[in-house]
Amino acid sequence: MFKDLPKVSYVLTGTRQELLLLLCMFALSSVLEAIGIGLVGPFLSLASNPNSIHKISLLTWTYRQLNLQSTSHFIPVIAIGIAIIFCLKSFLYFLARTYIFYFSFNQKKILMSRLLNSYLAVGYTFHLNKNTASLINNIIVETQQFTNGYILPLLNAVANFVVIFALLLLLAKTNSLLLVMILGVLLPTFILFQRLGDRFKKWGKIRSQSNQGMIRVINHGLGGLKETRIIGCESYFQEQMNQEARNFARAATLFQSSQVLPRILIETALIIFLMLFISLFLLFFEHNIQDLTAVMGVFAIAAMRLIPATSMFVQSMAKMRNSSYALDMLYLDLKEIEKQEVDKIMKLRVSSKIDSSVISKKDDNQAMSFVNLVEMKNITYRYPGNSETAIENISLSIKKGQSIALIGKSGAGKTTLVDIILGLLEPESGDIQVDHVSIYDNLRSWQNLIGYIPQSIFLMDDTIERNIAFGVPDKFIDARKMNKAIKTAQLTELIEQLPNGIKTGIGERGVRLSGGQRQRIGIARALYHEREILVLDEATSALDSGTELLISEAINSLAGTKTLIIIAHRLSTVEHCDCVYMLEGGRIIQSGSYQEVVLEK
Repeated sequence: MFKDLPKVSYVLTGTRQELLLLLCMFALSSVLEAIGIGLVGPFLSLASNPNSIHKISLLTWTYRQLNLQSTSHFIPVIAIGIAIIFCLKSFLYFLARTYIFYFSFNQKKILMSRLLNSYLAVGYTFHLNKNTASLINNIIVETQQFTNGYILPLLNAVANFVVIFALLLLLAKTNSLLLVMILGVLLPTFILFQRLGDRFKKWGKIRSQSNQGMIRVINHGLGGLKETRIIGCESYFQEQMNQEARNFARAATLFQSSQVLPRILIETALIIFLMLFISLFLLFFEHNIQDLTAVMGVFAIAAMRLIPATSMFVQSMAKMRNSSYALDMLYLDLKEIEKQEVDKIMKLRVSSKIDSSVISKKDDNQAMSFVNLVEMKNITYRYPGNSETAIENISLSIKKGQSIALIGKSGAGKTTLVDIILGLLEPESGDIQVDHVSIYDNLRSWQNLIGYIPQSIFLMDDTIERNIAFGVPDKFIDARKMNKAIKTAQLTELIEQLPNGIKTGIGERGVRLSGGQRQRIGIARALYHEREILVLDEATSALDSGTELLISEAINSLAGTKTLIIIAHRLSTVEHCDCVYMLEGGRIIQSGSYQEVVLEK
């Protein structure tokens, strides 16, 4: 457990003072509980022999101050005092438990937000090596498991450890033989569950991987519902889901069953040892039955609290081991993201493209000034872990208002080059400059210049209006910009035919629209955000020739007013471009006009 504490400290944020407050509340409530239980034995002795209060100076002084007529009248006063101590202890314990729940679930909220922000902000290469199902699993399932299966048990373990420690001290003061017998019961249980720790962790790993697998199966089966239904492979996904669910059920059953053992073992062993203790006490020690009653009174009440506290402590330790895989998943992702961010900042500083003042004073809403020219200078890139370059020493320039095309066979490097232009991939060497200013001085301001229209437009299950004003809250949507974008993207006729106009829902991924309509919404989205440079990545390749013609007309209408970078397989779509670049093997092998590159090759 202790080796995982640095990971817990890293995953949690801003918690030291809150944890200190919890520990103080636990300690105080446990001390009060031990005092209250410790007073039960003496109280039972006093109740059977009220005159014995004169043997205790504090009780004698209190008795005289109250001016009571009889020692029998003093017993209810003592009972009320003990009851007050228990009530105060119970109130503090309730507050501590309530705060535990608040603390844990508040951490879940913070951690989910932190993970989502990190996944959205991390470098694009991180996502190239990650499955979306694993990210969804981390944000939704693993944060839940970390909160309920690690943080709550950790805090419960601390709370119960304080209670156990205080009660063991009380038993040691009451009767040392009783303490030895209690430890003889508890220690074997601790040792047994410590030895089972690796199994708990294994079951937790299976549970986590099964959850991720189920999310992946759902994504695949429902994400490609048309293909699933037409091919008739529903049973394939059902079997995959059944297999993952079986693995989850088996691991969860084994672990949950093991959680029942601590209470059963401890209760059974305590009863056996209690019978043995009473027998030994009467056979070998010359104490009267009154002394035995007082000891048994303390033992009975201590056991009532010690059994559940010990059982919960052992269960908490087991839950933490079971959830340690979830902790590792979250810790490794956050560490990898942090390392990428640190490496990126250090690399930019070393290359003198950025300094600490730029890092700390970015304006996320301001676009770069673009007046004349975008230049790519000697850009080289290779994917992580790959020895071969994907892009090698590419240089080109784009004047404002100009349209260029990137053509070539699959694997030529077109999409990689566009990802570099978009700022998603960072070149190994070279630079991109806008009017002689590096985009890496403030990458966000460069991206604020760019609108991206891919082959498959991502559309939310929402209205046309919200899909065009993607990421803009309703109250900030500009009607003038919206109407202009709709008109330029040639969506006016479509929207006039819809019953609710731009308020019409389009279904998940725009299922209620045609391919051409989805592409035009993508164009309208880029236009609404008033981006100076539009990047069209195979934006018409999935469309039929008639629809492609309509989209091409919409794109061509932007020529001169927007700077266009177009990737295309269909060469007819780049006929009106000012310059065409042909790529092969990550290099530009030919450039010039459409006639020079396409017609004369």
